[in-house]
Amino acid sequence: MIPWALAEQLGAAVAGDGPAGEPPGDVVALCADAAQRVVEATGMVPSAPLPEGEAIERRAWIAANLRSLDAMLAPLTARVGHGLGPLEGPARAAGGMVMAGEAGALTGLLAQRVLGQYELVLLDARSRPRLLLVRPNVLDVAARLGVDPASLLRWVCIHEVTHAVQFGATGWLREHLAGLMGELIDGMEVGGRPSAPRLSDVAALMARLREGGLVLAFAGPQRRELLDRIQATMALIEGHAEHVMDLVGEQALPDLPKLRAALDRRRARQRPPLVALLERLLGLDLKLRQYEQGRVFCDTVARAGGQAALRHAFAGPDLVPTAAELADPAAWLRRTGAPRLALRTA
Repeated sequence: MIPWALAEQLGAAVAGDGPAGEPPGDVVALCADAAQRVVEATGMVPSAPLPEGEAIERRAWIAANLRSLDAMLAPLTARVGHGLGPLEGPARAAGGMVMAGEAGALTGLLAQRVLGQYELVLLDARSRPRLLLVRPNVLDVAARLGVDPASLLRWVCIHEVTHAVQFGATGWLREHLAGLMGELIDGMEVGGRPSAPRLSDVAALMARLREGGLVLAFAGPQRRELLDRIQATMALIEGHAEHVMDLVGEQALPDLPKLRAALDRRRARQRPPLVALLERLLGLDLKLRQYEQGRVFCDTVARAGGQAALRHAFAGPDLVPTAAELADPAAWLRRTGAPRLALRTA
């Protein structure tokens, strides 16, 4: 339904090429070094080799993320216009153009800013994950922030490799998130009136897509609990990556304090790129505050029980903190019986 080739062309036009120049380091070697450091620091051991780092251009990042969106949205967009009778085809085509326009424009804008990504197509079990480092953006952001581009690249490699280790060391995490997303999409009601469809029905459908995204357009209030579970899991993943970044960066990056301060200022002005994309297209209420809360949660749990306690949070889906527990790590420690040294608050 969605003309993804059109979305990719639009995205590439919006993104532009960015600054020219070679990557400020060997991304394959940097990611391999990061993997060794992250495994040693966390005790989380992947069950299979991690993907090699790839230095890519903006258009390649756009293509990768549109592929992920295609797998995620296909079950839902196939139902757009259902029940509109003879207007079903036009509604589906119109909806596809709306989504292609939004996806292309948004991925183009985000492709100007994203530094790296552990790219995982959750709803396609056959796809292989990738470690992507966006070459022109590392150069551009380093110049804008006044930091060493080689140090910034190493920072990005450590952060994205941490995500690869998280998923590689936990056999349940990918399937769990895929199940939650699949349940969210399957539970949406996408349809029109069973008889006598009118052009106003199609217009109303398009307005809902433009204004609220697919989730808010078609999901009922019962989806709130499911969205909370998705958000809590993603907050744990991102918060843990931030915690590990500081843990590993102390040895790997002599200029870590300067990098952290500069990147924190940058992040305060924008959401993580894929989060922003999903928020707009799907209507997910993914707040940057929750990712900061995830980092505080992981820092607090690590102070209470070391890395063993943090590994406990990745031991199974029932041990993922709830939204309330992210704000109250002590409650999570009590519920799960995670190892404790001496509980201290952040």
